[in-house]
Amino acid sequence: MDFQSWMTAVQQRTERALENLLPGTDIAPQRLHRAMRYATLGGGKRIRPLLCHAAGELAGADPARLDIAGCAVEMIHAYSLVHDDLPCMDNDVLRRGKPTCHVEYDEATALLVGDALQSQAFLLLSDHELADDPRRQLGMLRLLAQAAGSRGMAGGQMIDIQGTGQQLTRAELEFMHVHKTGALIRAAILLGAQCGPPLPEEEMALLDHFAKRVGLLFQVVDDILDTEASTATLGKTAGKDAAQGKATYVSAMGLAEAREMANALRSEAREAIEAFGERGRRLHELAHFIVTRKF
Repeated sequence: MDFQSWMTAVQQRTERALENLLPGTDIAPQRLHRAMRYATLGGGKRIRPLLCHAAGELAGADPARLDIAGCAVEMIHAYSLVHDDLPCMDNDVLRRGKPTCHVEYDEATALLVGDALQSQAFLLLSDHELADDPRRQLGMLRLLAQAAGSRGMAGGQMIDIQGTGQQLTRAELEFMHVHKTGALIRAAILLGAQCGPPLPEEEMALLDHFAKRVGLLFQVVDDILDTEASTATLGKTAGKDAAQGKATYVSAMGLAEAREMANALRSEAREAIEAFGERGRRLHELAHFIVTRKF
């Protein structure tokens, strides 16, 4: 299967899985469940589930397990976007080409949507058997919790808020985005691998290095697109970071150097998994897709 066909297939199965794993709109409280589905379904590139499936294929994991792990990470991601768009954060009105959750519903509902999606993610990881060893599955729960919390995504968002209006160095930017963006991407890859038979320590170390490089790569490209792409193409407000005085790789380094950094990170990521050969094919392709994406 070529990459585009594989990517479409994983995106479609992820969408179906999310539809089945989110509470139905016939279950009380119906408004909250409608809003959760609004915020999660029918949009997004599903990069994190794609990375989860790619790493899982490398490890020989059952695709059904990868659906659960990928959806758990995607629910954490969706919750983060809902909260990120709130008036107390970025106060944005457009996400994935439609009104943000607090605009379509209201601010209080959006706050609860984020809370509920986060809880639903951990419910998935605890309700389904993802590893043959229960201790290993407990470690998977811990991995996602750390990636989402104060030493991961939430902590990175705090650093981002504190850095607004300031010119950060490249090192400071990397520290922020290792947490804000990179931690959840890393979790998606490692969770996918851990859904399969245990890999040797040296292979997990290579995969971890790949994950860290790809996490930064995604953010660098996101900063470039925020500068270059239109609102219609992005499905969210273009130029938002510059308008809000947010520190980005483009503001810190300039557009040309940010592009060079993206290409260098792609090369570093792909070199990390050269030893996997054909097993790492989908991860190689995803690293390239992240650099060349237009939205």
